[in-house]
Amino acid sequence: MTGCSAGEVRRLAAEAGCPAAAAWVFLSSAALAAALLVPTAAFSQENEAHQYHPAAEEAISKIRSPYCPGQTLEVCPSWQAEVLRDSIDQWAWNGLTADSLIELVLATHGEEYRGFPKRSGTGLLAWFMPPAALILGLGLVVLALRRLRGPPTPAREQRGLTEQERERLDTALAELEATEHTE
Repeated sequence: MTGCSAGEVRRLAAEAGCPAAAAWVFLSSAALAAALLVPTAAFSQENEAHQYHPAAEEAISKIRSPYCPGQTLEVCPSWQAEVLRDSIDQWAWNGLTADSLIELVLATHGEEYRGFPKRSGTGLLAWFMPPAALILGLGLVVLALRRLRGPPTPAREQRGLTEQERERLDTALAELEATEHTE
C-alpha cells in the first residue's frame, strides 16, 4: 500500500472489513495534523520557563549576541545562543560572578559583543560624551537664540514730561474731544 493517501487507506480498510485499521489510520492522521498545527509559542514557553542563575541572567543581559546581529544574547533565538546561555548558566552555578562571565565570553568572542561600555579607561568616554554633547548642544541653541533676538534694548528712563510736552498733549486731547462732540 505504498503511495496511498490516508483517505485511500481508510477506504481500503473499511472495504476489507477492518474498522480498527480505519480508526487507527484516522487517529494517526489527526494526531499528525494536530502536531503540525501546534504553535511554536508552546515550545518557546518551555525555554522561557528555564530559570538561570542570577549571575548568569545579569551577564546574559549585558552581552550582545555573536549569532544574531543587533540583538542581545538574552533575546537571540538561535540554537547557538541557547548553547551559550546554557554554558554561561553552568559557569555561574560553578561560582563565577557576572563580571567574570562577561569577560570570559568576551575573551572568547571579542570585545565588540560587550553590551555596555566599561566604566573605566576609555569606556568612561562613552558614558560621559553623550551628556556632555547634550549640554554643549543646549548651550549652542541658547547662544544662537540670543543672537537672533538681537541686543537687549535699554529700558526707557522714567522721567516726567517737560512743560512743552505737557502743553502739546493737552492741546491734542482738547482737539480730540472737540471732534468727538461734533460727530
